[in-house]
Amino acid sequence: MSLKLVFVLLVLAGLAGIAIGYWIRLLLLRARKNSIEIEIKERMLDANVEAKRITEEAEAKAKTIVATAESSLAEKEEKVTRAEDRVFKREEALDKKQNELDQEITAVKNKIEEIKAIKERADLLLVERTGELAKVAGLSREQAKEQLFEELERESELDLMNRVQKLERDGMEKLERRAKEILTTAIHRLGNSVASDTMATAVTIPNDEIKGKIIGKEGRNIKALERATGCEVIIDDTPGSIVLSSYDPVRRAVARIALENLILDGRIQPAKIEDTVEKAKGEIQKLIKEKGEQAAFEAGVLNLDPRLIMILGRLYFRTSYGQSVLQHSVEMAHIAGMIAEELGANPQVARAGALLHDIGKALDHEVQGTHVEIGRRVLQKFGVSEEVVKAMQAHHEEYPYETVESVIVQVADAISGGRPGARRDSVENYLKRLADIEEIANSFSGVEKSYAISAGREVRVFVRPEDMNDYQARELARNIANRIEQDLKYPGEIKVLVIRETRSIEFAR
Repeated sequence: MSLKLVFVLLVLAGLAGIAIGYWIRLLLLRARKNSIEIEIKERMLDANVEAKRITEEAEAKAKTIVATAESSLAEKEEKVTRAEDRVFKREEALDKKQNELDQEITAVKNKIEEIKAIKERADLLLVERTGELAKVAGLSREQAKEQLFEELERESELDLMNRVQKLERDGMEKLERRAKEILTTAIHRLGNSVASDTMATAVTIPNDEIKGKIIGKEGRNIKALERATGCEVIIDDTPGSIVLSSYDPVRRAVARIALENLILDGRIQPAKIEDTVEKAKGEIQKLIKEKGEQAAFEAGVLNLDPRLIMILGRLYFRTSYGQSVLQHSVEMAHIAGMIAEELGANPQVARAGALLHDIGKALDHEVQGTHVEIGRRVLQKFGVSEEVVKAMQAHHEEYPYETVESVIVQVADAISGGRPGARRDSVENYLKRLADIEEIANSFSGVEKSYAISAGREVRVFVRPEDMNDYQARELARNIANRIEQDLKYPGEIKVLVIRETRSIEFAR
């Protein structure tokens, strides 16, 4: 019985627990439902607030954009209005200028009509004056016209001469000033010595006994020396010296060095002579290479072919009128480079053209042709640029001046070779040049006498004043200068001065 009661009680307790649990769960569900509804309502409120905020911000941005657009539109409208005003003003100005232009055209037409009328009156007056002159002077109409034209020509000739003199004077002053600035700047920047370096052909010997050794038994030593060097050995009664004669300056240098070494050694015999000459040739080749490289480096002309350097170095033994050709070429390179810098030309091309302008003289007795033509072929063979070839080929006017650098090279050549002390000239050539200049000046009509002065740099021509006027004297000076340029060859320039002098002398007694 007690077990049934316990069982019943447990069942009832279980049912009661279930009922209580269900009731508690129901309460919890209701409480949770209420909290979710509250949360949903809060979120809806927050969403409404956020939506209101976003709407207000959007409205504010829209107002700002509208205000900016309205401001931009107002500025554009203002610009358009100003542009329209400017266009309207320009149209007004154009209309005004057109009116003024029409008025000027009308005035010009009126002036043209007036000029035509004046010309007609002038022609009429000229005819009347010609007729009157014919009546008064007893001349025909054609004679009177010719006399009138001569009078007008004399009057206008003086005005024309004054104008020409003024234009020439102003133009020449400007050109001479600029030319002097360029040349002075170039020359002052160069301080090379002008002393000529001539290769002596006389070899000093310590005593006359050496002459016998040099001649040798039956002249075999001197013959061996001449055969090995290609030079003629001249032994005369002159004490203390032996003369070496050869057209080739390189051979002459080899012979001089070989002979000096033989004299120092004292053993002079054919085998020793040949060995010494070979050594001297090696020394000369080494010297040629050194002089060529030194000249190219000093002139600032780089990247030349080594064979071209060797040919350039041979110019060290070549002289022209007593001036070393290699030294002259280096000096020309400096002058040409500085002139090119002053004129805005290519200094490298000018330097190279000046340095290599006489390269043909190193071979001119071995190859046919002028030294300019030989130099062109040599430079083209060794791949020198065409600009350099054009710059060097015109320095003796054998070819036309194709570039500015070719003119610069010719000017540098005249500067280096024409200044006092640079070159020597024979007295005969000097006197002949003076006589030729005076002969050319005297060959023109109206010339009374002429004098070449300043070492042939100036010729003064005296003319008979009754045979020509001042204008014709200027033409005479130009004609004499042109004739000298065509007929004579000379370094530098020659000034032609024509003097027309009128003197009136009276005596008071």
